[in-house]
Amino acid sequence: MIKINQIKLMLDEDETMLPSKVAEYLHITESEIKELIVIKKSIDARKKDRIGFIYHVGVEINKEFIVYQEFLEDPNVQKIDKKKAEPIVYGDIPIKERPVVVGSGPCGLFCALVLAQKGYNPIVLERGKSVKDRLADVQTFWKKGVLNENSNVQFGEGGAGTFSDGKLNTLIKDKLGFGKKVLEEFALCGAPSEILYINKPHLGTDNLHHVIANMREKIISLGGTFRFETCLTGVTLKEGAISELIVNENEHIPCTVAVLALGHSSRDTFSMLHDLGCQMEAKPFAMGVRIEHLQSDINKMQYGKNFAHPKLPVADYKLTYQTVSGRGVYSFCPCPGGMVVGAASEKDSVVTNGMSYYARDLKNANSALVVSVTPQDFANNHPLAGVEFQRTWERQAFKLTNSYKAPAQLVGNFLGKQQQKGFASVVPSFTNGVELSDLRECLPSFVSESLEEGLRYFGAHYPTFANGDAVMTGVETRTSSPVKIIRDEHFMSNITGLYPAGEGAGYAGGIMSAAIDGIKAAHHIMERFSR
Repeated sequence: MIKINQIKLMLDEDETMLPSKVAEYLHITESEIKELIVIKKSIDARKKDRIGFIYHVGVEINKEFIVYQEFLEDPNVQKIDKKKAEPIVYGDIPIKERPVVVGSGPCGLFCALVLAQKGYNPIVLERGKSVKDRLADVQTFWKKGVLNENSNVQFGEGGAGTFSDGKLNTLIKDKLGFGKKVLEEFALCGAPSEILYINKPHLGTDNLHHVIANMREKIISLGGTFRFETCLTGVTLKEGAISELIVNENEHIPCTVAVLALGHSSRDTFSMLHDLGCQMEAKPFAMGVRIEHLQSDINKMQYGKNFAHPKLPVADYKLTYQTVSGRGVYSFCPCPGGMVVGAASEKDSVVTNGMSYYARDLKNANSALVVSVTPQDFANNHPLAGVEFQRTWERQAFKLTNSYKAPAQLVGNFLGKQQQKGFASVVPSFTNGVELSDLRECLPSFVSESLEEGLRYFGAHYPTFANGDAVMTGVETRTSSPVKIIRDEHFMSNITGLYPAGEGAGYAGGIMSAAIDGIKAAHHIMERFSR
């Protein structure tokens, strides 16, 4: 098969024209094309008057070798072979008990799926509820302010990503092609097939709910077991190795191999592991606010006069800036056509996050606007100091409103350009409601100052972004784990049998990278232990 990159279709051209475009590029006739597949599709909006779609396609053609020889110097034409995955060399150490995966976020699910597919019959422990029951608890919190500390936006089947935009793009290096497996497994479990080729694919919260449930049923059908409302509260050691897991304070599960796919908000579990002697360290993360604009304004900012073209999806953005002091200020996790949601997992705390449904058809666009935070900003050098740093500002946000409503402020007021009398064109979407507040009272001074400097810079280049009517809602603190659990090259911690993995352990950031890390953890277990 030959891969051809950079085939462009303008907005007024249909995908049925792809074969003729490819034939023209390769100097052949359309009849010589036996098969054409779209490998990747992305938007090219660099020139607002020539917006179109860029395709990378794979084609099988007659006389493939002869045609390819004509394009050896063309970087946009490549020969690709259908490679077979290298067989796993299984280890020979017997596992006395079934391996346990702690957590059913993307890392835990894909680790369990691979183990189940290879005959290891994993047990999955999840402190929260199944996705259906979890959804009911989340709705109760959003509507009534009643928080279930074990079943919320952070905890439960599917992990924190279940209430997000469901983005499936990642910047990590993936030499083994595990990312392709993640996309294919999602598609097999009911995700839209376009995720296999579209640039920046997303599932949306509504699709994630049934995809996650289908994946659970697939794991069970392959020999896996799920236990919900089962929280890891202790670990028993024997000669430096795990011998059992303690769940819900008093139940003991014999175990010699456990994957810690904890998620970034498992603060009590981090504390328990630290007391156990598990090596860990504080790591950098970022914090700030959620910023909302009218989606139509973001579309105009990105697409110009073509902003309303029916072929164009709703636009997102990625903005970065480095302050004079060297702090990073950047947008993170954009949710086009979405809403800002209450994401607290501890009582008397306010935490914000973004969420979109698959259609991305709501009025506002939102994104995290955050500032880099390092361990030097924490009160001390304790490995869990970052947890306390997050907690302090989440509680301060709660104190500002004395409720789970979020403090919110117009950008114009935050920048001192206008008085804050009320919301205007942008109506805040926060699920628990908002109260007009001074966000500087629930953010560290270096974060507030950096946000102001960043907003002025972004506004100078994109006036829409610093529109005075845009709304900022605080606080956004759970951008990534504040902890890294140390592991060796085989993914094992200093405690024999414990495998830290995914975002909570400090090795991923988002659904795709967490899922890939879970697959890698499964492979390390299989390479060490026999089935």
